Amino acid sequence: MPLSEHEQRMLEQMERALYAEDPKFATALEGSGLRTYTRRRVYQAVAGFLVGIALLMAGMVAQRIWISVVGFLVMLGCAVLAVTGWRKAPRPGAQRGAAPAGMPRRPAGRRRGMMDRIEQRWQRRRDEQGH
Repeated sequence: MPLSEHEQRMLEQMERALYAEDPKFATALEGSGLRTYTRRRVYQAVAGFLVGIALLMAGMVAQRIWISVVGFLVMLGCAVLAVTGWRKAPRPGAQRGAAPAGMPRRPAGRRRGMMDRIEQRWQRRRDEQGH
């Protein structure tokens, strides 16, 4: 469930106050634990991908198609884990909720997701029809 605009503003205000009061502590909390977790997850996914390649090759050598299929599925699953883990990893030095470098920050009113916009349109249509 996304935060409302008011809650988002309050959270940003608390973050700014924390950075102003104790920048060293705020930097320590910034996400280094999450960054190491996602990095470790990506490394594990790469290792799993290599195991999948080994299974694929072993299945081909042993002429057992099911081993090759399992190897391919392991490779596919690990590739998905690696890509999603890589995308979710926070950038070093980036604040939570901050726009990535080079990208302009959008105003708070434009943060709504696609589903919120669809629900608003649906509600507007229902109101216009008199339901």
